[in-house]
Amino acid sequence: MALIVHKYGGTSMGSTERIRTVAKRVAKWARAGHQIVVVPSAMSGETNRLLGLAKELAPAKPDESYSRELDMLASTGEQASSALLAIALQAEGQPSISYAGWQVAIKTNSAFTKARIESIDDARVLADLEQGKVVIITGFQGVDENGHITTLGRGGSDTSAVAVAAALKAAECLIYTDVDGVYTTDPRVVPEARRLHTVYFEEMLEMASMGSKVLQIRSVEFAGKYKVPMRVLSSFTPWDIDINEEAASGTLITFEEDEQMEQAVVSGIAFNRDEAKISVLGVPDKPGIAYQILGAVADANIEVDVIIQNLSKDGKTDFSFTVHRNDYAKTLDLLKEKVLHSVGAAEVSGDAKICKVSIVGIGMRSHVGVASKMFRALSEEGINIQMISTSEIKTSVVIDEKYMELAVRALHKAFDLDQA
Repeated sequence: MALIVHKYGGTSMGSTERIRTVAKRVAKWARAGHQIVVVPSAMSGETNRLLGLAKELAPAKPDESYSRELDMLASTGEQASSALLAIALQAEGQPSISYAGWQVAIKTNSAFTKARIESIDDARVLADLEQGKVVIITGFQGVDENGHITTLGRGGSDTSAVAVAAALKAAECLIYTDVDGVYTTDPRVVPEARRLHTVYFEEMLEMASMGSKVLQIRSVEFAGKYKVPMRVLSSFTPWDIDINEEAASGTLITFEEDEQMEQAVVSGIAFNRDEAKISVLGVPDKPGIAYQILGAVADANIEVDVIIQNLSKDGKTDFSFTVHRNDYAKTLDLLKEKVLHSVGAAEVSGDAKICKVSIVGIGMRSHVGVASKMFRALSEEGINIQMISTSEIKTSVVIDEKYMELAVRALHKAFDLDQA
């Protein structure tokens, strides 16, 4: 039998009753002869509760000592859920043991609240698996070279699970969540959205980066780097479902392109409401200007997404880009205070009421006219495109936020994604 990693999200671990159900499911897999490692998230809402307590005591500070204590605090949520799951498994008669990330150890850099995994020591885990135990490892956290507990940022439990699967050379990493797979788009926006049986990992990477919330982007990057097969499936199916049926359910994130996948020009529509547009107007059109603008933004640790620069007219041009909406005010203030006059620009303006809509599919590599079909569908709905960004397997547009759902529905229909 195989070594399998299970990952359960906060909703799946949201109460003692749900933890008991997770334990029954895990025990079923272990009794079928598989070696099982489980990476659980904190119970639903627990991380927000803990960070809320910190905010009550002191406002957030951008210094290292404050961030270190936030990691010490936030990491306790996963430790609690891991211990509770181990207790529930033992009550089922299944030998189990839980470990915090620092006990394994999952070694990270020292970037508190947003650390990155550097290595995993698998010796202790493999020894316990050989003894027939289910091993539970806290998600979301690790330890730096100085012994400080670190966390990986929101959604980090997905990354932990895939990293553990890579280190253990697991046959598959099963991501149990509150949805039963990856859909052509959000079913809450398009009721006709279909669940995909397979998604090529490059498509999943693009969909995650474009706004799909099913998987955290770093987990997909990790899976791609180490070729870890992933499957997204629901933790709310009955725990006693036939194990072979369960193993084939959900959506498989695969690395093998097949003929059927190539026939699908577009596999999904992703969207992101959390973006804002910044425009620096009347910029002198000369070498180094883009660096002067975006360098200052990067130095402030602000991520930039879509970038466009207009054609020069009379030696001047307009430079626009998007940032996360949470960074909108900060970026505007930064540009007005430090960049506007230094680069000789005329004005800095912004729009926080925009969104990004993307079509994604590996079939776009070998088909022409995909972008024009997208633009025609939006045009027929009277939707103006403000910015365009493309890659080999995706095309993204920035539009007015109020047209987002209309755009997603129109594109879903235009590319026949409601057809099996």
